[in-house]
Amino acid sequence: EPGADLRYALEISSKEAAFGAEKEIKISRYETCSTCGGKGVKPGSQPQTCPSCQGTGYMNFSQGFFSVTRTCTRCQGKGTIIKDPCRDCRGAGRVRKTRRVKVKIPAGIDHGSHLRLGGEGEAGIRGGPPGDLYIALHVKSHPIFKREENTVICEVPISFTHAALGAEVKVPTLNGRVK
Repeated sequence: EPGADLRYALEISSKEAAFGAEKEIKISRYETCSTCGGKGVKPGSQPQTCPSCQGTGYMNFSQGFFSVTRTCTRCQGKGTIIKDPCRDCRGAGRVRKTRRVKVKIPAGIDHGSHLRLGGEGEAGIRGGPPGDLYIALHVKSHPIFKREENTVICEVPISFTHAALGAEVKVPTLNGRVK
């Protein structure tokens, strides 16, 4: 089975959204058990074939001309049972760990955008592929600047005289003040 996808909400500043950034986040996720390699059995032992279904994972029941097939209740459809479970994962094949993941935020990203990091979700079950990590970006509003699509807007008050006769004015930008 593939691992579960994870979602993480990340808040970034307006400057980081405009120019891009690299952030490091901490996530808690299930990872493949390093002791048993995801098999769930104690090192040196093997899973055993389920005696109820003989390894098929399902059981047949017949009554007259009706035949019903259902998942084996002893092994839950796996076909094997674990007699000696791993100490670290208790037979699950996965353990919960907290990891640091680096996220590269591209320049010009907008509020509400999502980034997908393939393979950074939870580990798969019984050797399945890992899930993905989805980052939901929230851009903090800036006290001076507003964004309209790809344009950054800043309102600077000037006097009527400057407007009529012209003047050189210092205005703020995301990189500092310019004339």
